[in-house]
Amino acid sequence: MNADITTLTSEAVSLLQSLIAIPSVSRDEARAADCLQQYMELQGMDTGRKGNNVWCMGPAFDLKKPTLLLNSHIDTVKPVSGWRRDPFTPRLEPNGKLYGLGSNDAGASVVSLLQVFLQLCRTSQSYNLLFLASCEEEVSGKDGLESVLPQLPPVAFALVGEPTEMQPAIAEKGLMVLDVTATGRSGHAARDEGDNAIYKVLDDIAWFRDYRFPKVSPLLGPVKMSVTMVNAGTQHNVIPDRCTFVVDIRSNECYTNQELFDLITPHLKCEARARSFRLGSSHVPPQHPVVRRAVSLGRVPFGSPTLSDQALMPFPSMKMGPGKSSRSHTADEFVFVEEIEEAIRLYLDLLDGVSLDH
Repeated sequence: MNADITTLTSEAVSLLQSLIAIPSVSRDEARAADCLQQYMELQGMDTGRKGNNVWCMGPAFDLKKPTLLLNSHIDTVKPVSGWRRDPFTPRLEPNGKLYGLGSNDAGASVVSLLQVFLQLCRTSQSYNLLFLASCEEEVSGKDGLESVLPQLPPVAFALVGEPTEMQPAIAEKGLMVLDVTATGRSGHAARDEGDNAIYKVLDDIAWFRDYRFPKVSPLLGPVKMSVTMVNAGTQHNVIPDRCTFVVDIRSNECYTNQELFDLITPHLKCEARARSFRLGSSHVPPQHPVVRRAVSLGRVPFGSPTLSDQALMPFPSMKMGPGKSSRSHTADEFVFVEEIEEAIRLYLDLLDGVSLDH
């Protein structure tokens, strides 16, 4: 594709600086959504909006064609302690390092994908184009991507922008959180009375520590279960009649969250409740044309342990974007301009002329 990558990069960086200057912590993204929507409309695009989610469809949309979704999120986490500069003042250093909250996660992906969308809209492709900047990704909120999907046309494939150093994540771990409760009977600790609820959870905690599910993913490895919180007791001389603990479960694509829950509960003596089954593991076959194109461009597919909006997509998707995951949620977050330039070039090489038929 004959595209002016330098100009597209300049546009992307300028827009990213505007977004950094607008605080957009999860559930407070309205001004950032306004900024993006105005930018899209200035480019001549018709936009849609629900809450703080903004989208636009390519021209000459044809329902007979498959639809490619380009998606990333505009929300950020709250600034952590340790920032040595204002997180909402974009600062571009002479070495091309752009500082600011959300620069790496995932502002660079948002602006890169948007420039690629606008560029591809000027070409003829075998698929429809759909760009969505979604909100509440950092908190897996129900008013984010999940709320918008019913209003969009059917999607054949999604490219999700997250900081992966432009390597394609073709599998992603899911998440299920369990609240486990044991009930005993209170009594005075000095006397032989009561039924200690703490003792009742010990076997179950040990089971979560030791059990290994038989199906291991070649990309994501085994299901990982971690007991992360325990709570019991009111004071030292009272036998606790209630003990609760929380289990963080990172699923692989070999199991749905419901299947894992059904396999776990027969092993427990305590009562377990899942907070949700909705954040499942995702996987796209290595044989998918988009994955094959990525490999032909020297990219190396991998499995991602971190959660994204892929978990809410009931269609094939791949996670790939500029920046490094290790910079996310850190003080003095940054992205390099050259990473945005590389992303735009690689996205165009990846998507121009690719087939979505699998």
